[in-house]
Amino acid sequence: MKRIIGPRFIGASLVLLLCIPGRAQKSAMTESLPELDVHVGLNLNVRLVFQDKRMLDDSGLIGTELGPSIEFYLKPIRILREVTLFNLDETKSVPLTMSIGYRKLIYPGKPTTSRVDPVVEVHLPLWGHILVTDRNRADIDRTDGSLDWRYRNRLTMERRFTIRSYHPGPYASVEFLHTSRYGKWSNTRLDVGCLLPLSRHLDLDSYYEHDNDTGPRPNQQINAAGFILNLYFPRHMK
Repeated sequence: MKRIIGPRFIGASLVLLLCIPGRAQKSAMTESLPELDVHVGLNLNVRLVFQDKRMLDDSGLIGTELGPSIEFYLKPIRILREVTLFNLDETKSVPLTMSIGYRKLIYPGKPTTSRVDPVVEVHLPLWGHILVTDRNRADIDRTDGSLDWRYRNRLTMERRFTIRSYHPGPYASVEFLHTSRYGKWSNTRLDVGCLLPLSRHLDLDSYYEHDNDTGPRPNQQINAAGFILNLYFPRHMK
């Protein structure tokens, strides 16, 4: 029974959220989100990350997000080591991570946005070797002298499976966003994906994302296919 509670909980949560009624909606748009993330361990408790993310639709490139982050984390704990045994991301075996990042958001024909994004993540083990991640993030954006911010809370559940010598990691997440522009919780994002190890230092995160934005009227929906290529160069933690 314990082995099936986690997947059933994830599935039921996603179905419930997808069925929440809203105001009149625009037709759903489709996007693709290719991304490259490079993670370099500086010492046992600090890591540098560089992100290069592109946003495309049927017309071509509609946006680019790129920049560095620096992450700080505690020592790993035994129970999280067991849950994240086959995970290339060493920070998932620690209970708490904190980071601060800087991003440039470039949109063709529009002013460039500078973003600062502090992040705090908590990792918790659940029954059945399920890992729960609670991510709290703020996006502080400056565009042509104007300042906007968003608070984002994302809850993710993931689990590693063993298929012979291969260890894929399916996951599901829900994220809620509160924006200063609308003064309310205006976005809900649902993601379903899988982490696919490719080598000792490389994995592919392929996912589907549904974004429901209730800020503008009528509200907007975006369906996106995302692909994140993660490169890891860790300093082995004790």
